[in-house]
Amino acid sequence: MSLSATHPLQLNNTAIAARSNDKLPSSLLLTKTPSFLGSTRKLRPASLSAKPNHPNAHRRSAVVSVSEAVKEKKASASTNLLITREEGLELYEDMVLGRSFEDMCAQMYYRGKMFGFVHLYNGQEAVSTGFIKLTKQEDTVVSTYRDHVHSLSKGVPAREVMSELFGKATGCCRGQGGSMHMFSRDHNVLGGFAFIGEGIPVATGAAFSSRYRREVLKQADCDHVTLAFFGDGTANNGQFFECLNMAALWKLPIVFVVENNLWAIGMSHLRATSDPEIWKKGPAFGMPGVHVDGRMDVLKVREVAKEAIGRARRGEGPTLVECETYRFRGHSLADPDELRDPAEKAHYAARDPITALKKYIFEHNLASEQELKTIDKKIDELLEDAVEFADESPLPPRSQLLENVFADPKGFGIGPDGRYRCEDPKFTQGTAKV
Repeated sequence: MSLSATHPLQLNNTAIAARSNDKLPSSLLLTKTPSFLGSTRKLRPASLSAKPNHPNAHRRSAVVSVSEAVKEKKASASTNLLITREEGLELYEDMVLGRSFEDMCAQMYYRGKMFGFVHLYNGQEAVSTGFIKLTKQEDTVVSTYRDHVHSLSKGVPAREVMSELFGKATGCCRGQGGSMHMFSRDHNVLGGFAFIGEGIPVATGAAFSSRYRREVLKQADCDHVTLAFFGDGTANNGQFFECLNMAALWKLPIVFVVENNLWAIGMSHLRATSDPEIWKKGPAFGMPGVHVDGRMDVLKVREVAKEAIGRARRGEGPTLVECETYRFRGHSLADPDELRDPAEKAHYAARDPITALKKYIFEHNLASEQELKTIDKKIDELLEDAVEFADESPLPPRSQLLENVFADPKGFGIGPDGRYRCEDPKFTQGTAKV
Protein backbone atom coordinates (compact mmCIF):
# COMPACT_ATOMS: atom_id res chain seq x y z
CA MET A 1 0.00 0.00 0.00
CA SER A 2 1.52 3.30 -1.02
CA LEU A 3 1.79 6.13 1.43
CA SER A 4 -1.06 8.56 0.84
CA ALA A 5 -2.48 11.70 2.30
CA THR A 6 -4.42 9.59 4.78
CA HIS A 7 -1.29 7.76 5.92
CA PRO A 8 1.30 10.39 6.80
CA LEU A 9 4.42 9.69 8.79
CA GLN A 10 3.26 10.08 12.35
CA LEU A 11 4.89 11.01 15.61
CA ASN A 12 3.45 8.99 18.49
CA ASN A 13 0.25 8.33 16.56
CA THR A 14 -0.31 12.06 15.96
CA ALA A 15 -0.11 13.15 12.36
CA ILE A 16 2.61 15.73 12.05
CA ALA A 17 2.73 15.95 8.30
CA ALA A 18 0.47 15.63 5.34
CA ARG A 19 0.77 15.67 1.61
CA SER A 20 2.70 18.41 -0.07
CA ASN A 21 -0.61 19.88 -1.23
CA ASP A 22 -1.69 20.31 2.42
CA LYS A 23 -0.47 23.02 4.75
CA LEU A 24 1.89 22.01 7.51
CA PRO A 25 1.41 23.48 11.00
CA SER A 26 3.54 26.55 11.46
CA SER A 27 5.37 24.85 14.33
CA LEU A 28 6.73 22.29 11.89
CA LEU A 29 8.19 24.74 9.41
CA LEU A 30 11.74 25.27 10.58
CA THR A 31 13.25 28.54 9.53
CA LYS A 32 16.88 29.04 8.79
CA THR A 33 18.85 28.82 12.00
CA PRO A 34 22.51 29.53 12.69
CA SER A 35 22.63 26.51 15.02
CA PHE A 36 22.91 24.16 12.04
CA LEU A 37 25.57 25.26 9.61
CA GLY A 38 24.27 22.76 7.08
CA SER A 39 20.90 24.51 6.74
CA THR A 40 20.64 27.05 3.96
CA ARG A 41 16.88 27.37 3.58
CA LYS A 42 13.66 26.60 5.34
CA LEU A 43 13.07 22.92 6.04
CA ARG A 44 9.73 22.52 4.32
CA PRO A 45 8.48 20.33 1.47
CA ALA A 46 10.12 21.71 -1.65
CA SER A 47 9.15 21.11 -5.26
CA LEU A 48 6.27 18.93 -4.08
CA SER A 49 3.37 21.14 -4.96
CA ALA A 50 1.66 18.74 -7.31
CA LYS A 51 -2.12 18.68 -7.24
CA PRO A 52 -3.85 15.60 -5.78
CA ASN A 53 -4.77 14.36 -9.26
CA HIS A 54 -1.22 14.65 -10.55
CA PRO A 55 -0.11 11.40 -12.28
CA ASN A 56 2.64 10.95 -9.70
CA ALA A 57 0.58 12.07 -6.71
CA HIS A 58 0.45 8.52 -5.36
CA ARG A 59 4.24 8.54 -5.03
CA ARG A 60 4.37 11.70 -2.92
CA SER A 61 5.44 11.03 0.66
CA ALA A 62 5.10 12.83 3.94
CA VAL A 63 8.15 15.00 4.34
CA VAL A 64 8.72 16.94 7.49
CA SER A 65 11.25 18.27 9.92
CA VAL A 66 10.34 17.04 13.37
CA SER A 67 12.76 18.88 15.64
CA GLU A 68 10.23 21.56 16.58
CA ALA A 69 7.43 19.02 16.87
CA VAL A 70 9.25 17.10 19.57
CA LYS A 71 10.23 20.33 21.31
CA GLU A 72 6.57 21.39 21.26
CA LYS A 73 5.57 18.03 22.65
CA LYS A 74 7.99 18.44 25.54
CA ALA A 75 6.56 21.81 26.48
CA SER A 76 2.92 20.80 26.14
CA ALA A 77 2.71 18.25 28.94
CA SER A 78 5.25 18.05 31.71
CA THR A 79 3.53 14.97 33.12
CA ASN A 80 3.70 13.13 29.81
CA LEU A 81 7.42 12.29 29.78
CA LEU A 82 9.15 11.16 26.62
CA ILE A 83 10.96 8.41 28.52
CA THR A 84 10.61 6.43 31.71
CA ARG A 85 13.24 6.35 34.41
CA GLU A 86 14.49 2.96 33.19
CA GLU A 87 14.70 4.18 29.61
CA GLY A 88 16.53 7.31 30.65
CA LEU A 89 19.16 5.35 32.53
CA GLU A 90 19.56 2.92 29.63
CA LEU A 91 20.07 5.77 27.16
CA TYR A 92 22.53 7.52 29.45
CA GLU A 93 24.57 4.38 30.07
CA ASP A 94 24.76 3.55 26.37
CA MET A 95 25.85 7.07 25.41
CA VAL A 96 28.47 7.25 28.15
CA LEU A 97 29.74 3.82 27.13
CA GLY A 98 30.15 5.00 23.54
CA ARG A 99 31.89 8.26 24.47
CA SER A 100 34.20 6.69 27.07
CA PHE A 101 35.06 3.78 24.80
CA GLU A 102 36.15 6.14 22.04
CA ASP A 103 38.19 8.23 24.47
CA MET A 104 39.94 5.05 25.59
CA CYS A 105 40.57 4.12 21.96
CA ALA A 106 42.38 7.43 21.48
CA GLN A 107 44.62 6.67 24.45
CA MET A 108 45.41 3.16 23.23
CA TYR A 109 46.05 4.36 19.67
CA TYR A 110 48.61 6.91 20.78
CA ARG A 111 50.25 4.26 22.98
CA GLY A 112 50.76 2.08 19.93
CA LYS A 113 48.19 -0.56 20.82
CA MET A 114 46.13 -0.01 17.67
CA PHE A 115 47.21 0.28 14.08
CA GLY A 116 45.84 1.69 10.85
CA PHE A 117 43.07 4.25 10.71
CA VAL A 118 40.78 4.63 13.72
CA HIS A 119 37.67 6.79 13.29
CA LEU A 120 35.98 7.94 16.49
CA TYR A 121 32.31 8.69 17.09
CA ASN A 122 32.55 11.35 19.82
CA GLY A 123 29.63 13.78 19.59
CA GLN A 124 27.35 11.57 17.48
CA GLU A 125 26.13 9.28 20.29
CA ALA A 126 22.54 10.55 20.15
CA VAL A 127 22.10 8.95 16.73
CA SER A 128 23.42 5.49 17.56
CA THR A 129 21.68 5.28 20.93
CA GLY A 130 18.46 6.87 19.70
CA PHE A 131 18.02 4.30 16.96
CA ILE A 132 19.74 1.09 18.00
CA LYS A 133 18.36 0.89 21.55
CA LEU A 134 14.90 0.54 19.96
CA THR A 135 15.85 -2.53 17.93
CA LYS A 136 15.37 -6.20 18.73
CA GLN A 137 18.07 -8.84 18.84
CA GLU A 138 16.98 -10.12 15.41
CA ASP A 139 17.15 -6.69 13.77
CA THR A 140 20.19 -5.88 11.66
CA VAL A 141 22.61 -2.97 11.85
CA VAL A 142 24.98 -2.05 9.01
CA SER A 143 27.57 0.61 9.73
CA THR A 144 30.50 2.46 8.20
CA TYR A 145 34.17 2.77 9.16
CA ARG A 146 32.97 4.72 12.25
CA ASP A 147 31.45 1.56 13.67
CA HIS A 148 32.69 0.95 17.23
CA VAL A 149 29.76 2.63 18.96
CA HIS A 150 27.12 1.14 16.67
CA SER A 151 28.45 -2.29 17.63
CA LEU A 152 28.42 -1.47 21.34
CA SER A 153 24.85 -0.12 21.15
CA LYS A 154 23.74 -3.35 19.45
CA GLY A 155 25.17 -5.38 22.32
CA VAL A 156 28.59 -6.52 21.13
CA PRO A 157 30.67 -6.80 24.36
CA ALA A 158 33.27 -4.07 24.94
CA ARG A 159 35.89 -6.80 25.39
CA GLU A 160 35.30 -8.11 21.88
CA VAL A 161 35.31 -4.68 20.26
CA MET A 162 38.47 -3.58 22.06
CA SER A 163 40.22 -6.86 21.27
CA GLU A 164 39.35 -6.43 17.61
CA LEU A 165 40.89 -2.97 17.67
CA PHE A 166 44.01 -4.51 19.23
CA GLY A 167 44.07 -7.12 16.43
CA LYS A 168 43.70 -10.01 18.87
CA ALA A 169 42.19 -13.45 18.35
CA THR A 170 39.51 -12.74 20.98
CA GLY A 171 38.06 -9.88 18.90
CA CYS A 172 34.62 -10.06 17.33
CA CYS A 173 36.33 -10.84 14.00
CA ARG A 174 39.21 -12.81 15.58
CA GLY A 175 41.53 -9.89 14.93
CA GLN A 176 41.10 -9.93 11.15
CA GLY A 177 38.75 -6.95 10.84
CA GLY A 178 40.20 -4.16 12.91
CA SER A 179 38.66 -0.76 13.52
CA MET A 180 36.68 -0.42 10.29
CA HIS A 181 35.29 -3.95 9.99
CA MET A 182 33.34 -4.81 13.12
CA PHE A 183 31.08 -7.80 12.59
CA SER A 184 29.01 -9.96 14.90
CA ARG A 185 26.72 -12.69 13.69
CA ASP A 186 25.32 -13.20 17.20
CA HIS A 187 24.25 -9.56 17.42
CA ASN A 188 23.35 -9.10 13.72
CA VAL A 189 25.97 -6.45 13.09
CA LEU A 190 26.91 -6.93 9.43
CA GLY A 191 29.81 -4.43 9.36
CA GLY A 192 31.83 -2.13 9.44
CA PHE A 193 32.69 -1.07 5.85
CA ALA A 194 35.79 0.91 4.97
CA PHE A 195 34.54 2.36 1.68
CA ILE A 196 31.63 4.75 1.85
CA GLY A 197 28.39 3.44 0.41
CA GLU A 198 29.37 -0.22 0.21
CA GLY A 199 27.36 -1.11 3.31
CA ILE A 200 24.09 0.23 1.89
CA PRO A 201 23.58 -2.62 -0.66
CA VAL A 202 24.35 -5.14 2.10
CA ALA A 203 21.74 -3.51 4.31
CA THR A 204 19.24 -3.52 1.46
CA GLY A 205 19.91 -7.22 0.93
CA ALA A 206 19.34 -7.91 4.63
CA ALA A 207 16.03 -6.06 4.47
CA PHE A 208 15.05 -8.03 1.35
CA SER A 209 15.86 -11.24 3.23
CA SER A 210 13.44 -10.24 6.00
CA ARG A 211 10.59 -9.67 3.59
CA TYR A 212 11.39 -12.82 1.59
CA ARG A 213 11.37 -14.97 4.72
CA ARG A 214 8.05 -13.53 5.79
CA GLU A 215 6.17 -13.57 2.49
CA VAL A 216 7.77 -16.42 0.53
CA LEU A 217 8.97 -18.76 3.24
CA LYS A 218 5.87 -17.95 5.32
CA GLN A 219 7.80 -17.17 8.50
CA ALA A 220 5.01 -15.10 10.01
CA ASP A 221 7.09 -13.97 12.97
CA CYS A 222 9.83 -12.48 10.78
CA ASP A 223 9.28 -8.75 11.21
CA HIS A 224 12.97 -7.91 11.36
CA VAL A 225 14.12 -4.40 10.50
CA THR A 226 17.46 -3.22 9.12
CA LEU A 227 19.17 0.05 10.02
CA ALA A 228 21.68 1.36 7.48
CA PHE A 229 23.97 4.05 8.89
CA PHE A 230 26.09 6.25 6.63
CA GLY A 231 27.39 9.81 6.38
CA ASP A 232 26.53 12.90 4.39
CA GLY A 233 29.31 12.25 1.86
CA THR A 234 27.76 8.90 0.96
CA ALA A 235 24.47 10.54 0.01
CA ASN A 236 26.04 11.60 -3.31
CA ASN A 237 27.08 8.08 -4.28
CA GLY A 238 25.30 5.95 -6.84
CA GLN A 239 24.75 2.98 -4.55
CA PHE A 240 22.72 5.18 -2.24
CA PHE A 241 20.25 6.12 -4.99
CA GLU A 242 20.05 2.60 -6.40
CA CYS A 243 19.20 1.16 -3.01
CA LEU A 244 16.64 3.86 -2.22
CA ASN A 245 14.90 2.88 -5.44
CA MET A 246 15.02 -0.85 -4.67
CA ALA A 247 13.84 -0.40 -1.10
CA ALA A 248 10.90 1.77 -2.13
CA LEU A 249 9.98 -0.45 -5.07
CA TRP A 250 9.87 -3.59 -2.90
CA LYS A 251 8.70 -1.85 0.30
CA LEU A 252 11.62 -3.25 2.26
CA PRO A 253 11.77 -2.99 6.08
CA ILE A 254 14.77 -0.68 6.23
CA VAL A 255 15.60 2.73 7.68
CA PHE A 256 18.33 4.71 5.94
CA VAL A 257 19.99 6.82 8.64
CA VAL A 258 22.17 9.67 7.39
CA GLU A 259 24.55 10.90 10.08
CA ASN A 260 25.18 14.35 8.66
CA ASN A 261 28.17 15.66 10.61
CA LEU A 262 28.77 18.34 7.93
CA TRP A 263 32.18 17.04 6.84
CA ALA A 264 33.19 14.24 4.48
CA ILE A 265 36.78 13.88 5.69
CA GLY A 266 37.93 17.42 4.85
CA MET A 267 35.18 18.36 2.40
CA SER A 268 32.40 20.59 3.69
CA HIS A 269 28.95 19.21 3.05
CA LEU A 270 27.86 22.63 1.74
CA ARG A 271 30.57 22.62 -0.92
CA ALA A 272 29.96 19.08 -2.12
CA THR A 273 26.18 18.93 -2.39
CA SER A 274 23.90 20.95 -4.66
CA ASP A 275 21.08 20.74 -2.12
CA PRO A 276 22.39 20.14 1.42
CA GLU A 277 19.02 18.94 2.73
CA ILE A 278 19.52 15.21 2.24
CA TRP A 279 16.12 14.23 3.61
CA LYS A 280 14.54 15.62 0.42
CA LYS A 281 15.96 12.70 -1.55
CA GLY A 282 13.51 10.30 0.08
CA PRO A 283 10.35 11.63 -1.58
CA ALA A 284 12.02 11.40 -4.99
CA PHE A 285 11.77 7.62 -4.57
CA GLY A 286 8.35 7.58 -2.91
CA MET A 287 9.42 7.22 0.71
CA PRO A 288 9.19 9.62 3.66
CA GLY A 289 12.16 11.92 4.13
CA VAL A 290 12.60 13.14 7.70
CA HIS A 291 14.97 15.66 9.24
CA VAL A 292 15.85 15.54 12.94
CA ASP A 293 18.32 17.23 15.28
CA GLY A 294 20.77 14.50 16.23
CA ARG A 295 23.40 16.87 17.60
CA MET A 296 22.25 17.35 21.14
CA ASP A 297 18.99 15.53 21.77
CA VAL A 298 18.76 11.76 21.81
CA LEU A 299 15.07 12.08 22.65
CA LYS A 300 14.29 13.79 19.35
CA VAL A 301 16.16 11.07 17.49
CA ARG A 302 14.36 8.40 19.48
CA GLU A 303 10.89 9.76 18.66
CA VAL A 304 11.66 9.74 14.94
CA ALA A 305 13.30 6.32 15.18
CA LYS A 306 10.18 4.87 16.82
CA GLU A 307 8.04 5.87 13.88
CA ALA A 308 10.52 4.90 11.17
CA ILE A 309 11.25 1.49 12.73
CA GLY A 310 7.54 0.98 13.39
CA ARG A 311 6.68 1.70 9.75
CA ALA A 312 9.25 -0.82 8.59
CA ARG A 313 8.10 -3.47 11.05
CA ARG A 314 4.47 -3.03 10.00
CA GLY A 315 5.40 -3.60 6.37
CA GLU A 316 4.88 0.02 5.31
CA GLY A 317 8.29 0.34 3.68
CA PRO A 318 11.51 2.33 4.08
CA THR A 319 12.22 5.76 5.54
CA LEU A 320 15.11 8.15 4.95
CA VAL A 321 16.14 9.99 8.13
CA GLU A 322 18.71 12.77 8.10
CA CYS A 323 20.18 13.35 11.55
CA GLU A 324 22.09 16.57 12.10
CA THR A 325 25.13 15.76 14.19
CA TYR A 326 28.79 16.67 14.61
CA ARG A 327 31.97 14.80 15.40
CA PHE A 328 34.08 16.31 18.16
CA ARG A 329 37.36 14.90 16.81
CA GLY A 330 39.05 14.83 13.42
CA HIS A 331 38.03 12.45 10.67
CA SER A 332 40.37 9.86 12.16
CA LEU A 333 43.05 9.86 14.84
CA ALA A 334 45.57 10.55 12.08
CA ASP A 335 43.72 13.76 11.15
CA PRO A 336 45.11 16.95 12.77
CA ASP A 337 41.65 18.50 12.25
CA GLU A 338 42.95 21.80 10.93
CA LEU A 339 40.31 22.39 8.24
CA ARG A 340 37.31 23.06 10.46
CA ASP A 341 36.89 26.51 11.93
CA PRO A 342 37.61 26.60 15.70
CA ALA A 343 34.46 28.66 16.24
CA GLU A 344 32.39 25.99 14.48
CA LYS A 345 33.87 23.26 16.65
CA ALA A 346 33.29 25.25 19.82
CA HIS A 347 29.69 25.92 18.79
CA TYR A 348 28.87 22.24 18.50
CA ALA A 349 30.93 21.18 21.52
CA ALA A 350 28.62 23.36 23.59
CA ARG A 351 25.68 21.25 22.38
CA ASP A 352 26.92 17.96 23.82
CA PRO A 353 24.18 15.26 23.55
CA ILE A 354 25.19 13.59 26.81
CA THR A 355 25.00 16.88 28.71
CA ALA A 356 21.55 17.52 27.22
CA LEU A 357 20.27 14.11 28.32
CA LYS A 358 21.63 14.61 31.85
CA LYS A 359 19.81 17.93 32.02
CA TYR A 360 16.54 16.30 30.97
CA ILE A 361 16.97 13.52 33.53
CA PHE A 362 17.59 15.98 36.36
CA GLU A 363 14.81 18.38 35.33
CA HIS A 364 12.26 15.56 35.35
CA ASN A 365 13.61 13.83 38.47
CA LEU A 366 14.28 10.58 36.65
CA ALA A 367 17.54 9.92 38.51
CA SER A 368 19.91 11.56 40.96
CA GLU A 369 23.40 12.80 40.26
CA GLN A 370 24.78 10.00 42.40
CA GLU A 371 23.00 7.39 40.28
CA LEU A 372 24.57 8.77 37.13
CA LYS A 373 27.98 8.84 38.81
CA THR A 374 27.49 5.18 39.65
CA ILE A 375 26.90 4.47 35.96
CA ASP A 376 30.02 6.48 35.08
CA LYS A 377 32.09 4.40 37.49
CA LYS A 378 30.61 1.17 36.11
CA ILE A 379 31.61 2.19 32.57
CA ASP A 380 35.15 3.13 33.67
CA GLU A 381 35.61 -0.30 35.27
CA LEU A 382 34.15 -2.02 32.21
CA LEU A 383 36.60 -0.29 29.90
CA GLU A 384 39.59 -0.94 32.14
CA ASP A 385 38.62 -4.62 32.03
CA ALA A 386 38.22 -4.49 28.23
CA VAL A 387 41.68 -2.98 27.76
CA GLU A 388 43.30 -5.49 30.13
CA PHE A 389 41.52 -8.36 28.40
CA ALA A 390 42.55 -7.16 24.94
CA ASP A 391 46.14 -6.54 25.96
CA GLU A 392 46.53 -10.03 27.43
CA SER A 393 44.73 -11.83 24.60
CA PRO A 394 46.80 -13.78 22.06
CA LEU A 395 47.49 -12.67 18.51
CA PRO A 396 45.82 -14.70 15.75
CA PRO A 397 47.90 -17.72 14.66
CA ARG A 398 49.47 -17.69 11.21
CA SER A 399 47.25 -20.64 10.32
CA GLN A 400 44.31 -18.22 10.41
CA LEU A 401 45.77 -16.09 7.62
CA LEU A 402 44.03 -17.80 4.71
CA GLU A 403 40.80 -18.70 6.49
CA ASN A 404 37.67 -17.04 5.11
CA VAL A 405 39.52 -16.09 1.93
CA PHE A 406 38.64 -18.96 -0.39
CA ALA A 407 35.43 -20.97 -0.56
CA ASP A 408 37.57 -24.11 -0.89
CA PRO A 409 40.84 -23.32 0.89
CA LYS A 410 42.22 -26.77 -0.02
CA GLY A 411 42.48 -25.61 -3.58
CA PHE A 412 45.04 -22.97 -2.72
CA GLY A 413 45.61 -22.24 0.95
CA ILE A 414 46.29 -25.82 2.11
CA GLY A 415 49.02 -27.97 0.65
CA PRO A 416 48.84 -31.67 -0.32
CA ASP A 417 50.04 -32.59 3.17
CA GLY A 418 46.99 -30.93 4.71
CA ARG A 419 48.99 -28.08 6.24
CA TYR A 420 48.47 -24.40 5.52
CA ARG A 421 50.95 -23.18 2.94
CA CYS A 422 51.54 -20.04 4.99
CA GLU A 423 53.09 -22.23 7.71
CA ASP A 424 55.82 -23.30 5.27
CA PRO A 425 58.93 -21.17 5.89
CA LYS A 426 59.39 -21.02 2.12
CA PHE A 427 55.84 -19.71 1.59
CA THR A 428 57.05 -16.32 0.36
CA GLN A 429 59.56 -17.89 -2.04
CA GLY A 430 58.48 -18.90 -5.51
CA THR A 431 54.91 -17.75 -5.01
CA ALA A 432 54.22 -18.25 -8.72
CA LYS A 433 54.59 -22.01 -8.20
CA VAL A 434 52.14 -21.88 -5.29
